[in-house]
Amino acid sequence: VQLQASGGGLVQPGGSLRLSCEVSGFPYNYYAIGWFRQAPGKEREWVSCISSTDGTTGLTDSVKGRFTISRDNAKNTVYLQMNSLKHEDTAVYYCAGDLPAVCGSYYLEKRSSEYTYWGQGTQVTVSS
Repeated sequence: VQLQASGGGLVQPGGSLRLSCEVSGFPYNYYAIGWFRQAPGKEREWVSCISSTDGTTGLTDSVKGRFTISRDNAKNTVYLQMNSLKHEDTAVYYCAGDLPAVCGSYYLEKRSSEYTYWGQGTQVTVSS
């Protein structure tokens, strides 16, 4: 299994970025992808997740109304559209994968230990 995250960059407050996570190697393309982020000096936190099977999604409260997660099964790619970015969104963003049931489970989806496969991070910096 390989996960390839991309799309980070420098953006002004209020701006937008779209992160992509290319997914390969899961049998039958059967997976859940989660996005996590880690700011300097802080613990890694869960941001969002999506299941490839039924499209179940989850978003942490701090990004609801601003971020949207989606998938393109034909391209085996998961997207995290980030709008109205704030300084506090600055972090390294990681995509991670595991079985579809992880996403949608209140107790599992937020736990980084539940995701077996991890991509490299992509830096998002929100600054004026």
